[in-house]
Amino acid sequence: MSATILSPGSPNEDEVSFAEFLESCPPNQTRGISNIVGSHQGTTRYCIGPEIQLHCPNEKCNGVRVFRPASTPPFLSVEGLRNSYFIYRCSNCQVFTKTFSLALQENNHNDGGTAYKYGESPPFGPPTPARLISLAGPDRDAFLKGRRCENQGLGIGAFIYYRRVVENQKARIITRIADVAERLQTSPSDVQKLRAAATEDQFAKAMEMAKPYIPQSLLIDGHNPLGLLHSALSDGVHAQADEHCLALATSIRVVLAELSDRMTQLLKDEAELKHALSIILKNDAASKSEEGPPKGSTSSAGGGL
Repeated sequence: MSATILSPGSPNEDEVSFAEFLESCPPNQTRGISNIVGSHQGTTRYCIGPEIQLHCPNEKCNGVRVFRPASTPPFLSVEGLRNSYFIYRCSNCQVFTKTFSLALQENNHNDGGTAYKYGESPPFGPPTPARLISLAGPDRDAFLKGRRCENQGLGIGAFIYYRRVVENQKARIITRIADVAERLQTSPSDVQKLRAAATEDQFAKAMEMAKPYIPQSLLIDGHNPLGLLHSALSDGVHAQADEHCLALATSIRVVLAELSDRMTQLLKDEAELKHALSIILKNDAASKSEEGPPKGSTSSAGGGL
């Protein structure tokens, strides 16, 4: 697109490279760009998209890959910001694409300029682990809305969505913890108390009931994850600045992600250990069977003196 638009605002931070802007800057932000001009043709200057590194969800990739521009470079102007679309394609699978909606303006004295990011598709932000989405259960959509709010710097919105997920899914979370405790051979009474906490209707009371019986292997840097969540969620959202709510929301997500990772890994390790023991014991039994009776043992009833 080449229409002149209203200015979305002045750069609010020091200059960054164009690649860093595309990779790391959330939507609705303006930045000074150190290398926005990529080529010259007479008096016309063009913005050549740099190579960038993004997560590719394609089954051939499923990780960070190099992306290269797949769209026509837009030309720039010193007179105002110009709307532009940048389409990037994964260089590995050649299937997954990422589209950026930007407004660009060049400086009149060097190759730098200004860029404003309207948004991107798929949405900005790192991928959310499937096991974390699974922990959210029926509140998956609310969790993803909170994630989008967090990615866009909307702290109050992110906090409210995450709080809704944790409060609604407290029974699922505590039950998963009880399952882990049982697999780790925690005392039956402690497991029973965790399962009782999962049935408690009141969120605060359920958290208090469960906290003393969390397995040590689920502690995060020595801290009880349920205690951390309870503390963060007890903060009054409407009395806090949006920046504070954003920090709390991010902390809630990080604790949930770490708790989910630890539970998944512990269950996986336990399953692998049982499988390994099963193979060894079967192999040992088969070896003893092939060896026959020990030497010196009586082979028949009439073999005595």
